[in-house]
Amino acid sequence: MQIQSHALPDISNGTVRELQSFHYGTPDHGRKVYIQSSLHADEIPGMLVNHYLREMLEQYEKISAIAAEIVVVPVANPIGLAQDIQGTAFGRFDLATGINFNRGYRHLTPHLVPLLQGKLGADEKENVKLVREQALAVLQAWQPETATEQQKKILQTLAVDADIVLDLHCDNQAVMHLYTGTPLSHDCMPLAAYLGAQAVLVSVLSGDDPFDESCSRHWWELAQHFGQATPVPNACLSITVELRGETEVSHEAAQADALAIINFLRHAGYLRGKAPVLPQALCQPTPLEGVEPLRAPHAGILVFTRETGEHVEAGERVADIVDPISAKVTPVLATVSGILFARVARRYATHGMRIAKIAGPVAYRSGNLLSL
Repeated sequence: MQIQSHALPDISNGTVRELQSFHYGTPDHGRKVYIQSSLHADEIPGMLVNHYLREMLEQYEKISAIAAEIVVVPVANPIGLAQDIQGTAFGRFDLATGINFNRGYRHLTPHLVPLLQGKLGADEKENVKLVREQALAVLQAWQPETATEQQKKILQTLAVDADIVLDLHCDNQAVMHLYTGTPLSHDCMPLAAYLGAQAVLVSVLSGDDPFDESCSRHWWELAQHFGQATPVPNACLSITVELRGETEVSHEAAQADALAIINFLRHAGYLRGKAPVLPQALCQPTPLEGVEPLRAPHAGILVFTRETGEHVEAGERVADIVDPISAKVTPVLATVSGILFARVARRYATHGMRIAKIAGPVAYRSGNLLSL
């Protein structure tokens, strides 16, 4: 195992920050896996999963059972991790700019198209190699203006040439669920099965350039642009893994999740050894455009009447909003049928606040599909 340190610019005098990446196996195989945690720095479950994952990878490395380079970044956002406001962690948004740490990564396609024009051929493997070389060159030429942009550049550069990218997150209160690109939905399902995911949300374009799409989106866009004569496969399976709720941090759950990732990597051939029989998936992919974000119709006390992981039907009550002054009680009803896969942790709602998400089967939304 090798440790690489990646310096971040000083945000202020007298401060020093760096990213650390842990590299297992060797790049000689021409195969690569990238796994990071806590890009939203106050989402801690992934850090503990990566703690146990690193222990397991060390054992695989000792017996020469890693058939790839596997890169682990356990703390993907040291800038956000240091943001603490009077005892409350504030790791989702950059305090300096207000920008979400999981938005605004480099959209590579418009940069890659002119660089690849006339250079791609009929050999798919050579095309993959060329696309990755040019993607790294585009990122190398990126001139970040802030420390947060430099952090994004480092992370995207570490991941962009990987075959598999796993970005470990969590929600407020949630069941295990995944996000990935629609063209990747089939290849995502073995991981969903091993992890026991109860929702797999897919889209071609979710909006605002999140990290996972910055590693995968250009592959299907380049394939569409250049056509079948110059085959470009979906060479990066990039998945955002939502490890349940933010307070679900336990040794038992983290060990089980790390083992599920290990089994997935064995199943995919990146670790040597026979993988356990693939479990029956608990769900099938549904469109991110079909997710209903339930909102509070007015301010008040938020009382949920349904639990995460439950299937709700359109028209069923999911929560009540109780106005403590007027005594008005307003039910919040689902308008789609599906799994209630996430909800907020706070119990006072402001007018219009998103309070829960239901994975509906039919696309009906458009535009920016992710939460702020």
